[in-house]
Amino acid sequence: MPLYTVPDLKVITRIPHDRENRPIINRIPRRDYDKIIEELNRRIDEVANSDEELITAGWIPGNNWDGTVWAPISVAANGDPQRSGMVFGAIVFEVMMNRPEDWSLGKYQINGRDIGSTTYFRIKR
Repeated sequence: MPLYTVPDLKVITRIPHDRENRPIINRIPRRDYDKIIEELNRRIDEVANSDEELITAGWIPGNNWDGTVWAPISVAANGDPQRSGMVFGAIVFEVMMNRPEDWSLGKYQINGRDIGSTTYFRIKR
């Protein structure tokens, strides 16, 4: 199922900033990349199979990636935390585009402050 824009529900077919992020993604060893995708899908499955309908990309990995499945992203981004976050976001975006459920996305705030990453939510059609 596709990923949709809100409120018009147009299908999203391109990954934002792919030109900047793809070279870094391509530096992640395939085995590590596959583990990242597997872990993302596992976590998204937990949401998709529950009463919850939201997942915020930046809240998935936490702040310290050392020793986690996310660490190879940081290595590929030469330890740059901002670029690592952007690459992580691009990977999540691509995973969400390929999910079997319908999802949409947006940028939101909590208590008047920007969350800083993309929030995805289920669309039940």
